[in-house]
Amino acid sequence: MQVAKRVESLPPYLFVEISRKIAAKRAEGIDVISFGIGDPDLPTPPHILDALHTASNDPANHQYPESEGLPELRQAIATWMDARFGLNFDPETEILPLIGAKEGIAHIALCFIDPGDVALVPDPGYPVYEIGTMFAGGESHFVPLSEENGWLPDLSAIPLEVADRAKMIWLNYPNNPTGAVAPASFFDEVVAFARKHEIVVCHDNAYCDVAYDGYVPPAFLQAQGAREVGLEFFSFSKTFNMTGWRIAWAAGNAELINAFMRVKSNIDSGIPQAIQRMAIAALEGDQGVIATNNAQLQDRRDRVVAALEKIGLRVPTPKASLYVWARVPEGRSSAEFAADLLEQQAVVVTPGRGYGEAGEGYIRLSLTVPDAQLEEGVRRIGEFTGA
Repeated sequence: MQVAKRVESLPPYLFVEISRKIAAKRAEGIDVISFGIGDPDLPTPPHILDALHTASNDPANHQYPESEGLPELRQAIATWMDARFGLNFDPETEILPLIGAKEGIAHIALCFIDPGDVALVPDPGYPVYEIGTMFAGGESHFVPLSEENGWLPDLSAIPLEVADRAKMIWLNYPNNPTGAVAPASFFDEVVAFARKHEIVVCHDNAYCDVAYDGYVPPAFLQAQGAREVGLEFFSFSKTFNMTGWRIAWAAGNAELINAFMRVKSNIDSGIPQAIQRMAIAALEGDQGVIATNNAQLQDRRDRVVAALEKIGLRVPTPKASLYVWARVPEGRSSAEFAADLLEQQAVVVTPGRGYGEAGEGYIRLSLTVPDAQLEEGVRRIGEFTGA
C-alpha cells in the first residue's frame, strides 16, 4: 500500500514532536516544565462557558450547522470589528467563521493556488502556511525575516520573477514565533506590493489582543486599500482563552471570502452551533477579561526575559504575542541548546529552526505556563550553564 507523495514528503508537525519528547521524559519520572506550546493555560471565562451550557441544551443546536455560520455570530463579529478597529463589514459577504484559525489557514490556499503556483511564506513562520500551500499543489518561496529588519520581510528583495508568479503572501503580526510587531506603514507597503503583482494578502492576526505595555496592535485591513487585496484571520483562542473550542473567523474582500466559503462548504459541516453561541457571548460580553489576561501574561514575560538575560542570552522584550524569542550563544545550534536545556534542567523550549532556516540560532518560549510552574521553570533556566 502506498500513500500519496504529498504525505510521504510531509514533515512531522513540530508540536507533535515536542509533545513526544515531553511524554518520554515524564515516563522516566522526570518533572518536565514546558515552554514549548502556545496553548493558553488560563481558563475560558465563566460567562462564556455559561453560554455554552445553555446552548448545549437547545435541540436546535444538536443538528448540522451551516458552513457560513450563524447570522447572529457573523453580526456579532462585525460589531466587534467595528468597535475594535473602526472597520465596517457586511456580515453576509465579508465575514466567515472558521473551525479555528489553523483550519482556515490550511484551507485558504485551495482557493487561490493551482499546481505550480507560488505563495510567499515568511521564514521563520507558522509551519501551516507552507503545508497548506503544499496540499494545494503550490510552491512556497520563503521570504527571510531578520532581527536586523525588525523581523519584517524586505519586499524589495523578493526577485521580480518570483513576485510576478506569486498568488499569495502570508503575514503574521504580532508574530509567531518572534513576537515582533508591524507598524501601520508596513501594511501600506504590503498593499502597494500586492496591487503591483496581483497577489492576495493573507494576514494571520491571531494575537491582535495579546499585547503589553499599552501597545494596541493594528489590523492589516485598516490600511487604505487593504480590503481590495486581502483578508485577515482572527481567533477566539488567544483573545478569550478558547483554544479547545476551535473557533475563529476570516474577514475581508467579499470576492475572496466567497471563494473561501465555497471551498469550506465542500470540506466541513461548520462549527457546532453551541460553540458559536459561546463565541457570541465572548464578543458581546465583558471585554475586561482581555486586559486581565494580558496583565498576567506581561508579568510572566518579564520574569522569563529576566531569566534568559541572566544566562547571557540576547532577548528583546516583546510588545505582543504569547512568545519570547531569544538568541542562543554563538557556536550553538538552536536544537543543541534546546536539547541541553531539556537534559540538564528538564525545561522544554522550541528550537527556532523548527520555524524555518532563518529561525536557526534562536529559541522560542511560550508564556502559557501556570504561574507555579513558570516560577520553577524560570529558576531552572537561571541555573542552566549551557555547558
